[in-house]
Amino acid sequence: MHVGHLLQLDSLDLTLLWGEESLLGREISGVTATDLEDPARFLQEGEVVLSGLVWWNPGDARAKTDRFVSALRTSGATALLAGEETHGTVPDELIDSCREHRVPLLAVPARTSFRAITEAVYLRQWGDLSRLPAPHYALPENVRTELSRLLDRGADPGELLDRALAPLGGPPCYLLTSSGRTVARTPSAPALPADRAALGVRGATGTTLRIQAESGTYDAWHLHLPAGAEVPPRVLHEIAEVVAQSRHDHDRRRTAGQQAADTLVAAMGAGVTGLGPDTKAIEGALRACGLRAEGSYRVLVATVGGTEGRTGAADALTEALSHAAPATFVVSTGGAEGGEAMAIVEEQEDIWRQLGDVWPLLAECEPKATALHAGVSAPCAAAGLGAALGQARYALAAARSTSPGAARVTAVEELSTLESLLAGVPAEVRAAYCARTLGPLTQSDSASHAMLLETLEVFLAHNCSWARTAEALHLHVNTVHYRIERVEVLTGRDLSRLDHKLDLRAALLCR
Repeated sequence: MHVGHLLQLDSLDLTLLWGEESLLGREISGVTATDLEDPARFLQEGEVVLSGLVWWNPGDARAKTDRFVSALRTSGATALLAGEETHGTVPDELIDSCREHRVPLLAVPARTSFRAITEAVYLRQWGDLSRLPAPHYALPENVRTELSRLLDRGADPGELLDRALAPLGGPPCYLLTSSGRTVARTPSAPALPADRAALGVRGATGTTLRIQAESGTYDAWHLHLPAGAEVPPRVLHEIAEVVAQSRHDHDRRRTAGQQAADTLVAAMGAGVTGLGPDTKAIEGALRACGLRAEGSYRVLVATVGGTEGRTGAADALTEALSHAAPATFVVSTGGAEGGEAMAIVEEQEDIWRQLGDVWPLLAECEPKATALHAGVSAPCAAAGLGAALGQARYALAAARSTSPGAARVTAVEELSTLESLLAGVPAEVRAAYCARTLGPLTQSDSASHAMLLETLEVFLAHNCSWARTAEALHLHVNTVHYRIERVEVLTGRDLSRLDHKLDLRAALLCR
């Protein structure tokens, strides 16, 4: 792209103040914006220089503009684009200096942003590069410098993507997690549902590049270009390296908050002897985690089968709760039992249902994991967090019992039937209760005892109706009477009593 090409762009509305035709035909290598009085050490040959003229004031000696323009000439700048917004016009002294040093000078009206000029230059350059072999594709030095500045000031991944891809015309691009959560996207990229995004990450459509960082299975970041979007491979890898640095900063901040989360979990489990939980300590720990002491919370406990262990469970909880924005939460492995990780999350409507929706997407991230389970407590205040942890662990046990080899989230709200309530009882306790309550009926493999158990189960399922039980089993009513009498004798229970019916029903569910 030549300097003269900028004057032909109506959208920029630039005005040539001085410049010979031969100079306007020089090739532009890049763009630099500066307001230093002596910018020489920051310029590279072939660049156009954008300046808002903040360094100049009316009444300054001509030597000041000469020094500035001389630095441009010495560095090999192709032109100076001076903004009119600061002073209302470009000073005559600057025009004279540019004429003397033979540096083309263009005026930039206040309505034209320097960003628009930068993007115009690099968009044209990318168009020229498209005719070159793929190995020559690379981010321009000017863009690298800007991305470095953005990283230094902690810019979010969305801003990094936007600026990195602006020279290419801002093609649609996403930063996605393995479970399909959108971390960031360019302005031209439409919102993408998590299930579709997860398919894209797994290579169903488009191009995906994993960000190299110390991330887990569930929360790894991926650059994803949808089908039809094209970015040179080398450029995509360079952008991935920039995003990897952003991910490193993200993980560092997350690690820094881990101690506060562990302290909160310790406070939840440490009660004042005889006085219940230490509410003041819990409230203080909540504030240290950035949570409201007076809020309503839920406690979550998760486990992951296979080799992922506690770290995998923490990553899974963090990723699942990140899907449920704007939920505020902390995740901890401190004080957890076995391979557990736990989270404390501010209550919001149906958050446990949201977790249930995203849980299968997490399970698909790690097919080798034998199971992925979570339990969710009922809402509680700060003082009730310790008790809520017990609820969450019971719900977790129910999830494991109900779906031992699959992914499942169970909330205490779902423990609304006898069967679901018993699912959280440890397997060895259920087995002992079943053996004690059903007695001889479980101690023999005889066909007659199996027949009696079947009759008992159908009888209870039909609300102890003799006629409906007989019909369901294709028996005479007298036969049903005989069999139920045998059950009562062998178990020592009276099926005319409600409590005995419930005992036997629970024993059947515990088998």
